[in-house]
Parts: sequence; structure tokens; C-alpha cells
Amino acid sequence: MKTENMKRIVFIAFVLFISTFTNKVYSQKAIILEKEYAKISLQSNPSGAKVYHNGKLICTSTPATVEIPYNGKILPGKKSKWNERKRRSEEASAITLTFVKDGYISSEETITPDITQVKKSEYDFEWPSTVIHELIPYQDSSDPTIPVGESKKRVSRENPGQTSLERTIVRWYFDSAPQGARIFWRVISSVPEEVKNTNELWLGSTPYEETRSFNIQGLTYENSRDVQIEIKVKRKGYMDQNKRFNVRQAIDQQEISSFFDLIKEDVEEEAE
Repeated sequence: MKTENMKRIVFIAFVLFISTFTNKVYSQKAIILEKEYAKISLQSNPSGAKVYHNGKLICTSTPATVEIPYNGKILPGKKSKWNERKRRSEEASAITLTFVKDGYISSEETITPDITQVKKSEYDFEWPSTVIHELIPYQDSSDPTIPVGESKKRVSRENPGQTSLERTIVRWYFDSAPQGARIFWRVISSVPEEVKNTNELWLGSTPYEETRSFNIQGLTYENSRDVQIEIKVKRKGYMDQNKRFNVRQAIDQQEISSFFDLIKEDVEEEAE
């Protein structure tokens, strides 16, 4: 009996040793490359649009050629599955641009690079040389989705609760795998003279569900299309993820919700 117990103990110890050794040998962290610049020609239909990147104005009027800063990301994964790793790395390295023009709905264009592995730790990023964005004009001022007399009413501390926007209840729901991720949110505005950008504010942890109204200072139905809510989730051992939601769409749908499939920073990799 003692001999069998000893054999079992030795076997378990051996398995734990092999598992620990394997993790040390095969683990690899995501690679964050040094800052580079993508030279891209920006065009819009119609022309004359402003273009923002991460809330910063990079183009005062289209068409124009700009150099956009980016930090390439190479996500970890198995060597035998380079195509999948390449796709995920291209998505993680994507650049999102916001096109803004008076009389048109502010909208985004996401561009992704084509990544080629040149050497063991050297990667080439090829970006589209030209981006053409189609702008959608605003609907007529008689938009039936806007309550009568509310299109220009502005959320203000001087008259709290006096607008239809503040009385519109929106469902906020976020979940992640794994759960327990911290959630932060901030306002990103393409019209900072009317609605200011904000810093990140803690919202809660996943899974998260709440009903709340919009009390964003300076917000109106007219400028709500030019304002976005950015949701960011963070969890130790996983890469941060963020998504953006157009405020006008959230008002119309009365919901902001999403699911975040978190990606580990360390993933098993085959030995070189």
C-alpha cells in the first residue's frame, strides 16, 4: 500500500514538474513594437471633412495625405497557426479614424495593416495607401425620432433634468470571458466646443448591468451623433480591450451592451 502511494506521489510530482517546465519554455508575451508612422491619403465623399484619430485632429480638410502614428502589436500564438495569429495581430493593430463634416453624420473608418514576418522578431506593416470614406447626410430636421422641441435643448448643470435626453433611460450591459474584468468609460467628442471629452471613469466589473440616463454636459439630440462612449475593460494577465458606441444610436436603441472575449498576455508557443 505504501509502495502504491509513493508511486502516485512521484507521478504527480513528475507531472507538475513537466507542466511548469513546459510553461516556462513555451510561453511568450505579446510583442508591442516601437512607434512608427503610416502614410495614408485620406479622401471623403463629399470632400472637406475633418479627420480625428484617438480624439486628436489629424486632418483639417479632406483630401489630404497624413502620417498617422501607431504601435504595431504581435499577439502570441502557436507557430503552426501563423495565419490566425497574423489575423488577430492585424485586428489589434488597426487604426480607427473619425470623419466629421457639418450636415453629415460623424462616422468611423477602421483600417488594418497587412503584416509580414520578415525575420524571427522583425515584422513589416503595409497599410492601405488611400482611404475613401462615404459620408451620410443628416436626416431632415423633422426627424420623427426626436421629441418635438427637443432637438436643440442642451444638457446643463444650470437646468438639470429639463431635457428629454436626461429622462431617456438606457440599459448598460457588459460581460466578459473570463468575468471579473474592471470596466471604465469616457466621453469622446468630435465637437469639443459643445461636448467636452472626459477622462476614464470607473463603471464596475463584469458582468455589469444597470439602467441610467444620459447627463453628458452640453449634449443635444443634434450633436449626439458626434459624441461617442468608449468602454474599456481591464483584467490582470489579459490585454486591455475597448469599444466605442455612438450616443445617438444608443439613445435610439436605449441600450449600450457588448461582450468582451479577453485575450491572455501569455499563450503557449511551440519551441523554436
